Amino acid sequence: QLRLEESGGGLVQPGGSLTLSCATSEFTLSSYAIAWFRQAPGKVREAVSALSNRGDSAYYLPSVKGRFTISRDVFKKMFYLQMNSLKVEDTAVYYCAAKSDTYSGAYFKEPNWYENWGQGIQVTVSS
Repeated sequence: QLRLEESGGGLVQPGGSLTLSCATSEFTLSSYAIAWFRQAPGKVREAVSALSNRGDSAYYLPSVKGRFTISRDVFKKMFYLQMNSLKVEDTAVYYCAAKSDTYSGAYFKEPNWYENWGQGIQVTVSS
């Protein structure tokens, strides 16, 4: 099973930036579709951004489009979520996730598709 571990969360003021990182144990990261989810208290877990295994098809939650960027480095076995212009409503626990996928070339927005999850990391946007 793929091991995932998030880092880079914390407290930031509105308008600030953070970069979340997800370290993986997998050498063939290009065989996985990846995603970042978040869950705020009392709310359902939602996909913030997702990327296909080929890295050429991406999804962004409409409320973060233009502010967040998903990326990966297959050689470092890492993927990232760059978050700019953060808002109070971005406050949540963020999770990285990966789904084994060697052929579809699709991204996946539903959490049930993913069999590998990080433990989650808190992002708090507050003045």
